[in-house]
Amino acid sequence: MKHKEIIEQMTLEEKASLMSGKDFWQTEAVERLGIESMFLADGPHGIRKQAKAADHLGLNESIPATCFPTAATVANSWSEELAEQIGEHLGEEAVAQGFMCYLALVLI
Repeated sequence: MKHKEIIEQMTLEEKASLMSGKDFWQTEAVERLGIESMFLADGPHGIRKQAKAADHLGLNESIPATCFPTAATVANSWSEELAEQIGEHLGEEAVAQGFMCYLALVLI
């Protein structure tokens, strides 16, 4: 089923539920349409996934992950190869930690 067709079948309540989420880091599932819950993560220089209780400030303990150079530093290197390598490693860590979407990462 194409995305447009799925969205057309969703109720207003189901669409709104995707915007608010199941909890701090997970989207709601819409089981009747086969939409699974997704785990999201962010972090300014690598993956940030809190081990237990999530908080808006990121004060609670996080699962260890690689800390990469800032996006500005990578951009100032003018190395597309470096940015690509960082992206590959971020993807590998995302898979290892079981999440599907990395929020707000723009390198080049």
